[in-house]
Amino acid sequence: MIKAGIVGATGYTGSELLRMLAMHPEVSIHAVTSRSDAGKPVSSMFANLRGFVDIPFCSPDPESLVDCDVIFFATPHGVAQAMMPSMLATTAKLIDLSADFRIKDQHVWEEWYQQAHASPELIDQAVYGLPEVNRDAIKKARLIACPGCYPTAIQLGFIPLLEQGLIATRGLIADAKSGVSGAGRKASVSSLMAECADSFKAYAVSGHRHRPEIEQGLTQAAGEPVNLNFVPHLVPMIRGIEATLYAPLNAKGLNKTMEALQAVFEERYADEPFVDVMPLGSLPETRSVKGSNICRLALHKQANSDMLIVLSVIDNLVKGASGQAIQAMNLMFDLDEACGLSHVPLSP
Repeated sequence: MIKAGIVGATGYTGSELLRMLAMHPEVSIHAVTSRSDAGKPVSSMFANLRGFVDIPFCSPDPESLVDCDVIFFATPHGVAQAMMPSMLATTAKLIDLSADFRIKDQHVWEEWYQQAHASPELIDQAVYGLPEVNRDAIKKARLIACPGCYPTAIQLGFIPLLEQGLIATRGLIADAKSGVSGAGRKASVSSLMAECADSFKAYAVSGHRHRPEIEQGLTQAAGEPVNLNFVPHLVPMIRGIEATLYAPLNAKGLNKTMEALQAVFEERYADEPFVDVMPLGSLPETRSVKGSNICRLALHKQANSDMLIVLSVIDNLVKGASGQAIQAMNLMFDLDEACGLSHVPLSP
């Protein structure tokens, strides 16, 4: 059995990791850290885990994690990078769900996250953990930078078009909406039910810190710089991301029928266990992926328009965070990629 440790397990992504790892047939949960809750049963904080995770929280010290085969960091940005040198002294494989190692340009990271990077020497070692793009590198990696939720939904929607050179690399638009769990479990007025219920708003319109991460991945797919206009929105639901993506077709793309564009997506994701390319004209809903590691995609085009519209939905806590981290772990340990992740989405 793979002994797993989770650092920062008291947030939503940490609790989701616990829920999913508790049912993973090849994993035993060895250590769950929380400095402020050390000694308390994990199930005293998360009642849904009662009978499934019965160990207590422990302090996030190297001694508590030294016997782990894999260590997940479900921590705010800045925490994992500070701990990483001591964690590398263990033999564990390391999967960071924060943004600490996602952006390859140190100066860009520091500009967007407003702090000095504590482990810049490790940035190049980290493999970006999007299996649909970096599967082979993930298998050989020691340190994984697990993608964010918006970046996952948006990249999976644009990548097939950029790889085939079918759209312009400037003027791409991502109009994305997230449930409130995407803001984390911290106390925040904007996340109170009385503040976000019956309301819908855009935020970070002048620039969101996920944009450079997304552009980095899209640039890799295109082989040239990509410019993205990305506007996130908060919607009054708990889970889910819906990204409506606007892709300006170039001459090559305009030469293709919608059926041919559909075939590009179907062929690109034919062997991907967690990407579902729906029939043309479908309208994927966030409820159709709730609790699952699935990304559903659908293509549309309006009459007399040069713009292809791609709809992308994921559960932000699963394919956008904890499920994707487990998918990477399965690859790192040469397990079936879908092991412990074949959950039917919840409905209603």
